[in-house]
Amino acid sequence: MLVEFHDYVRVLHKNWILIVVCLLAGVGLAAAYSLIVTPKYQASTELYVSVRSGDAAVTGDLVQGTTFARQAVTSYVDVVDSAIVLDRVIEELQLDRTSAELAAQVAASSPLNTVLIDITVTDSDPELAAEIANATGANLADVVVNDLEKPEGDSPSLVKIETIQPATVPAAASSPNVLLNLVLGALIGLAVGVGIAVLRTVLDTRIHSLHDIAQITDTPLLGGIALDPGARKRPLIVHSDPRNPRAESFRSLRTNLQFVNIEGGPRSFVISSAGPGEGKSTTTANLAISLAETGAKVALVDGDLRMPKLADYLGIEGGVGLTDVLIGRAELVDVLQKWGRGHLYALPAGRIPPNPSELLGSAAMARLLETLTSQFDYVLIDSPPLLLVTDAAVVSKLAGGAILVAASGSTKKQELAGAVRALESIGSRLLGIIVTMLPTKGPDSYSYGAYTYGVTHDADEFEVGEALDRSGRARG
Repeated sequence: MLVEFHDYVRVLHKNWILIVVCLLAGVGLAAAYSLIVTPKYQASTELYVSVRSGDAAVTGDLVQGTTFARQAVTSYVDVVDSAIVLDRVIEELQLDRTSAELAAQVAASSPLNTVLIDITVTDSDPELAAEIANATGANLADVVVNDLEKPEGDSPSLVKIETIQPATVPAAASSPNVLLNLVLGALIGLAVGVGIAVLRTVLDTRIHSLHDIAQITDTPLLGGIALDPGARKRPLIVHSDPRNPRAESFRSLRTNLQFVNIEGGPRSFVISSAGPGEGKSTTTANLAISLAETGAKVALVDGDLRMPKLADYLGIEGGVGLTDVLIGRAELVDVLQKWGRGHLYALPAGRIPPNPSELLGSAAMARLLETLTSQFDYVLIDSPPLLLVTDAAVVSKLAGGAILVAASGSTKKQELAGAVRALESIGSRLLGIIVTMLPTKGPDSYSYGAYTYGVTHDADEFEVGEALDRSGRARG
């Protein structure tokens, strides 16, 4: 799967708060570490190694002496942190530590091709660090000159070690390096935040945007409905608050639905979803109301014979309805209920039968849909979720096509893919997908006009809808 640049931008945009929190946490931990850790000070001394020569020394002797000193200095560097030197330092300064512990504080080195020895001591006490460095240098010179390189007899040692740069008390701590720690903490925190953001995105299998749907199916997106926390209290937003932005999104959906090419077939649509709680019933009801606003004759059928909701949403009597018509107990004209001021007629589900799938796939249901499509411009059928029961798939074979509802942040990609396969496996036509519960903020947010052919004002849209409906009825 090709990952494009805007996918990474979307991941960063969506998780920017998490990334900032991790970055600040990294900086905070680095700052806390810098405050808690004991400051360390470094003091350094520099020694010069040479070989004594007589007054009558010739140039060759000097060269040989220098060469010897360069070769010997590497061995002297290893002697610096040896017990023979550090035990004397401990005794001289009366330190409460062993030579091994002191050796961990002492570092020695020699620049390449030189006769210099650099001794650096690290300690929490700056004055003591300088004292240890100077004492180590002095005792190294004494051990090398008077013990290791002392010839037999009373002859003086040919090796001479002098301090050319004594250690001074450091004015500032060498560690912790607060600025470096803060930068490293910020980088680590940023890396952790980005890593968690990417991992969350990879592990998140839910539908969030049009891009997610495009990975599953090339079926067109008919509309996007913004998330409304108060949807349960006022499900029919098109009727209760016509100028609400969410109501406008249903009108945009209505416009797009009018452009759906069904090749001259009946304008009857089964609206379903992969699973429950994705907003298919409220979407069906609001879409029916918005279609009726254009002057079109709309039949709204509650085909969910397991958990019917439309009667409650519309505030109509639901005791008698679709099931009664299908078993011949009632006539269609007697159970269709006019709703509102437009040409919207609702057919509730009626009593819940023991065999919903058989009823919905019966010849009686086929005849009922033929009657409705001949008398109405649009027939919308609310049906149960596709992955739970076969009801929606059965009815979609009898209707002009199916429309799937997917909830942003709720519907999983594999669930939507399963619903698409369920329709394709029986030869039903999937006409489009509606995304509900889109967030109003963030990279996946809903913006008016993002899921429509164009943004129009109410009056203009009404006229366009009427013109489309008149042309559709003329073709019929």
